[in-house]
Amino acid sequence: MTTLVLGHKSPDTDSTGSPILWAWYLNEVLGQKAEAVLTGEPNTEAAFMLEKWSLPKPRIIADLDDDQACVIVDTNNPAELPANVNNADVQAIIDHHKLVGGLETKGPIDITIRPLACTATIMLDLIGDAASKMPDAIKGAALTCILSDTLEYRSPTTTAHDKAVAEKLAADLGLNVADYATEMFTAKSDVSAFSDAELLRMDSKEYAVEGTKFRVSVLETTAPDTVLSRKASLMASMTDVAKEDGVEQVLLFVIDILNEEATLLVPNDLVKTVAEKSFGASVTGDSVVLPGVMSRKKQIIPSLKL
Repeated sequence: MTTLVLGHKSPDTDSTGSPILWAWYLNEVLGQKAEAVLTGEPNTEAAFMLEKWSLPKPRIIADLDDDQACVIVDTNNPAELPANVNNADVQAIIDHHKLVGGLETKGPIDITIRPLACTATIMLDLIGDAASKMPDAIKGAALTCILSDTLEYRSPTTTAHDKAVAEKLAADLGLNVADYATEMFTAKSDVSAFSDAELLRMDSKEYAVEGTKFRVSVLETTAPDTVLSRKASLMASMTDVAKEDGVEQVLLFVIDILNEEATLLVPNDLVKTVAEKSFGASVTGDSVVLPGVMSRKKQIIPSLKL
């Protein structure tokens, strides 16, 4: 049976590239039949990565069959995975997020969760000396994942090890990190083709605060005005998206990569309360700037209060 390698829904660059990287390792190094798959459409930066490195877009799956062998990467949260995941044959988890719980497996499995900025960094460590066999396209995918998750080392999740691994990959590929990151972030910032609802779901995770469910969305961009010019329509769309997704409210943080700050849209008193209690912000209008806030995992989610 082919082992499927998959990441979370609303796949970002790491959840697109890391399955490709690990499927390569299983196939080419360990001699196990494996296929990278996606659980949704990749975002614009992930699509750029696939095109840049001439990588075929993995097929998108709606669910997992009973007893389907699989490896889960870049998440361990069943809410972010296909509905039937607990009936599949999960063989390994490789992740860099906190342990959530709720996944059930059919037997003992390999679990690697490390406090690094990117799943691809962990994978390079696990692959070890065999990484020298990686073709440029796989190295390019790994580099893109690390630069994406670290926001070119600006994110507070960045470790010295993430940076060292990325610099080695860039040197192998003959790439200038700053120039390549600019290409990536330009692609990520082009959201003109997406509807408001698609933007609100593009890079989002569900999270409950004191029993209140939120969809916590981030849009990382070097052109925040492009997104903020749609502020009114985005806020108007939040009601329908929240209702359809079974949450109380969408929290949208527009991350300005270059200025290293986030703008939180504030459509109502509930979000105003979240902004003031979570970040000590003073809210006077329909948005608030949060200096230094760059990471949902390290700065936003742990801070949320009501």
